Amino acid sequence: MVDWDAIVAREGPGVWRTAYRLLGNHADAEDCFQETFLSAFALSRHESFVHPTALLHRLTTARALDRLRRRYRHARRENSVLELNEPPAQGAGPSQLAEAAELSERLRAALAMLPAKQAEAFCLFYLDGWDYARMAPHLDSSVNGVGVLLHRARHKLRQILAEVPQPEPAERRESHE
Repeated sequence: MVDWDAIVAREGPGVWRTAYRLLGNHADAEDCFQETFLSAFALSRHESFVHPTALLHRLTTARALDRLRRRYRHARRENSVLELNEPPAQGAGPSQLAEAAELSERLRAALAMLPAKQAEAFCLFYLDGWDYARMAPHLDSSVNGVGVLLHRARHKLRQILAEVPQPEPAERRESHE
C-alpha cells in the first residue's frame, strides 16, 4: 500500500515549484499539481514505481507543457495577455519588469512549440539543474542522447525566438506617439 500522504508531503513542494516555474501562474500550477498526483495515483493502481520523485517530476513536466501548449493555442486565437512568472529582483524599474515579462512570455511560447521530449530535457537541464547522467534514465535515453536532445532544443528555440517579432521597447513607442 502506497502512503500518498507521505509522498505528497515529501514531493509536493518540488512538484509545485516545477509546475509554477513552467506555467507562471498559481491557478494553472494548482491544476497541474492536482493532475500530477491524480495521474500518479492512477498509475500506481496498475504498476508499482520505485522512484516516485522521478515519476512525479516527469508527470509534472509533461502536464505543465501540455497546459502551456493549450494556453498558447488559445492565446493565439484570443490574443490574451499572460501573467508574469515571478517578480524580478527588488529595485527593478518598470522597463526591467516589462522586459522580464516579455522574455518569460516568449520563452513559454517557444517551449510550447518544442517536441515534448526536447522541451522536457530543456526544462530539466536549464530550469531544474539536472545533469545529463540524471536526465538519461528519466528520459529513457543515453547520456549522449540527452546531449542531442538539448542541442536540438536550443537550436529550435533559437529559430522560434528569432521568428517571433520582439515588441518595441516602451521608450521607442512613446517617442513615436
